[in-house]
Amino acid sequence: MTACASGSNGGDAEGKTGANAVIVGNDSEPQNPLIPANTNETGGGLILDHIFAGLEYYDAKGNPQMEVAESITSDDNQNWTVKIKGDTKFSDGTAVTSKSFVDAWNQAVKHNMLNAYFFESIQGYDEALAAAEAATEADPNGTGDVDMTGLNVVDDTTFTIALEQPESDFPLRLGYSAFYPLPEAGIGDPAKVKAYGENPITNGPYVVKKDSWKHNEQIELIPNPDYKGDRMPKNGGVTLKFYSTQDAAYNDLQSGALDVLDAIPDSAFGTYQDELGDRSVNEPSAIFQSFTFPKSDTRLQGEAGALRLQAISMAINREEVCDTIFQGTRTPATDFVAPVIPGHNDSLAGNEVLKYNPEKAKELWKQADAIEPWTGDLQLAYNSDGGHQAWVDAVMNSIKNTLDIEAKGAPYPDFKSIRDEVTNRTIKTAFRTGWQADYPSPYNFLGPLYGTGGSSNDGDYSNPDFDNLLKQALNTSDQKEAFKIYDQAQEILLKELPTIPLWYSNVNGGWAEGVQGVQFDWHSKPLYFDITK
Repeated sequence: MTACASGSNGGDAEGKTGANAVIVGNDSEPQNPLIPANTNETGGGLILDHIFAGLEYYDAKGNPQMEVAESITSDDNQNWTVKIKGDTKFSDGTAVTSKSFVDAWNQAVKHNMLNAYFFESIQGYDEALAAAEAATEADPNGTGDVDMTGLNVVDDTTFTIALEQPESDFPLRLGYSAFYPLPEAGIGDPAKVKAYGENPITNGPYVVKKDSWKHNEQIELIPNPDYKGDRMPKNGGVTLKFYSTQDAAYNDLQSGALDVLDAIPDSAFGTYQDELGDRSVNEPSAIFQSFTFPKSDTRLQGEAGALRLQAISMAINREEVCDTIFQGTRTPATDFVAPVIPGHNDSLAGNEVLKYNPEKAKELWKQADAIEPWTGDLQLAYNSDGGHQAWVDAVMNSIKNTLDIEAKGAPYPDFKSIRDEVTNRTIKTAFRTGWQADYPSPYNFLGPLYGTGGSSNDGDYSNPDFDNLLKQALNTSDQKEAFKIYDQAQEILLKELPTIPLWYSNVNGGWAEGVQGVQFDWHSKPLYFDITK
């Protein structure tokens, strides 16, 4: 999910336990109203995954399971037929129908939402997006009026999807939140949709308690009595608190004011497993961390810019940061795909650019200076509520000491603040970027982040050869052959470094005494519906 925040009393005020207990967890303030196709960061994503039910959901290991869908079939991997269950409804009592999905997907593109890119495989996407962009240019609040031709409602429980080319892994994506349905109340002009997102009508295991979203404080989720899927809540609800620091959250966990924490502060990396014992977790997860330069930074463009990016990458002592700051809870990056994802490769040609080599870094920097002298300093923006200061300082010091330039962190108060500037392309400095997988595929780590026009392509990278390789991989039914093509695409990234890979994250979390059934899934998030106390 695009960007990772990584991250007040708690507990159950009435002392309820079992099926009536309210579980208190941590999260970050969502960047936007709760619209599935307009949410590409982890704060909002965690909430959406518990209040919506899609065609599929991903189980704890990342395997897709049918939820609203009864079947998703194709004879050629290009033309798909989706049949949905006819007995599901939204929390306002209206039925979830084929139109609920088709209208939501079309709206994502017609409003040019943050996750519109996820629909690019569908026939008619380009025309629909072009109409949306033209409407927005004429009026910032305008919307396109062209639907994707590849989406067609057959009846209330059947719709079809026609893709531009065969794509064997297409069904694997359909559990991601961009593909969730919307009721009629969530379809319309931008003002109507925004208002809907503040108090959304949904169809998942939980619903948002009316008017409970207190911005920058917390949100309350209560069980949905109309939900009939496999993720049936075993508790009386979930309250997610938005902490200003991870240390504050960890202190609440230790005191019992917080039930579940999915991001241990770096100050406790060396002690939390001893302090929490069997109430802690430290396991590999589908998370990749990096930092990215805005396209507006002309110092990192052209021949000199290419040399500087390589020099900066080689000036970072990733192993030292992982050992001293993260104390073994991170693994230095060797490619752009997390190791838990099939297709990860730690032996790609060109990955020496990700290894600490101060002498080579100085040589490359000197070559760049001969072409165009460096000016100014190097700053790396990060959100202070996510526990990032220590590693940012360490990385900047490594670059500073190696390249003999001024390099320092640039803190923002919270995740939303930095994401707003990144999304609006107003940020002037380098900025931390992270990726929590949406579905278990190499494409999900590559397409949305580096494909031309990708929904999370924060550096606006574009390379036609890279784009074509992604299309080839998607159109390859033999997974082993597809992985080889993804390797070729990654080797382009290693040459051009549209982002500076840093490390892969473990899930580091814990839970309070008396809390039971805690399980962190394949991409590091608690499955709250299973938790009791």
